[in-house]
Amino acid sequence: MTQQVKRAFKYRFYPTGGQAAELSRTFGCVRLVYNKALEERTRAWYGEQRRVSYVQSSAALTEWKKTEGLAFLAEVSSVPLQQALRHLQAAFGNFFAKRARYPRFKSRKDSRASAEYTRSAFTWRDGRLTLAKMDQPLDIRWSRPLPEGAEPTTVTVSHDNAGRWFVSLLCEDTIAFAPATDAAVGLDAGITSLVTLSTGEKIVNPKHERRDRARLAKAQRELSRKAKGSSNRVKARVKVARVHARIADRRRDFLHKLSTRLVRENQTVVIEDLTVRNLLKNGKLARAISDAAWTELRSLLEYKCAWYGRDFVTIDRWFPSSKLCGACGTVRENLPLNVREWTCVCGAVHDRDVNAARNILAAGLAASACGDGVRPQRESSRTGRSSVKQEPQRATAGTPRL
Repeated sequence: MTQQVKRAFKYRFYPTGGQAAELSRTFGCVRLVYNKALEERTRAWYGEQRRVSYVQSSAALTEWKKTEGLAFLAEVSSVPLQQALRHLQAAFGNFFAKRARYPRFKSRKDSRASAEYTRSAFTWRDGRLTLAKMDQPLDIRWSRPLPEGAEPTTVTVSHDNAGRWFVSLLCEDTIAFAPATDAAVGLDAGITSLVTLSTGEKIVNPKHERRDRARLAKAQRELSRKAKGSSNRVKARVKVARVHARIADRRRDFLHKLSTRLVRENQTVVIEDLTVRNLLKNGKLARAISDAAWTELRSLLEYKCAWYGRDFVTIDRWFPSSKLCGACGTVRENLPLNVREWTCVCGAVHDRDVNAARNILAAGLAASACGDGVRPQRESSRTGRSSVKQEPQRATAGTPRL
């Protein structure tokens, strides 16, 4: 069985001097249009209690181009500017639906500048991509082929702080479901072990940030010594950005390989619905939690399960997975974080993380069978307790179970 999906293929490319200048101007104009439209929407809402639609923002963009101070907006392709307004419209839609926070202004210091081109703003011919306002195709390094016969419908060009240029091509792709299997796995997230599987296997956390911490600290020290506004400071800043990029790339590569393996081997994948934002409030563990990238792992598992015909199940974060005895069902009252192995009153000896993973799997399979989530009684709504990873009853915001 197969299905059609929209899939992005990302490649690195090396622009000419003219292409880099044109793209840099486009990035600046996209940022300006986004911020100006956000400013107008904010003023209209808080000053007049009036919502501004995408059509009104688009009409305003046309008027901005006619003014003397913003006439330069007409020098770049209009499509990325219109796409910026569409992205702002989507951001407000998510905000009003309570799926996201209020949209924020874009800064020049953002780690990634980008512009999106739709089909009318680029030419795809004989496997070569030429963007609007450019007279020659991009020099793309084709690290992997596009699907046979596929043509991009949307192109996103980006530039990061490490000085690298990327192009992402959105194409229609045919994904074949993975062969069915009876295997199922529960995942318990942690820091020492990135995840513990219900099979008893513990996936060691590579701790990419910690491994490059000395290199990062050295680059940051060198940056702090450079005079502000100097060329040497710009070079030092790029060196810092390259260390961060190296860490992020290695982490992403590891998570892709791990998620692919788990989806390939199991028909059902069960995890906890963690609120990582609250866990990051713990100052002592925030750096380690960020390095573990639990949210990114969940995102990868979720879309890969959907692509390959697997079942992805999440259980409530308040489910007492660590404190529940998998043998007799007794729930232990207290289980401090430093207790990694405990003995139940029934005599069963449990490894904290393995027991939690097995309980997560059992709860997920039960929830999947009845078509509902696992939501035991909890006191969070009455006591005002923050939504953190369900461990001890007196846990405060940001105290995770490892």
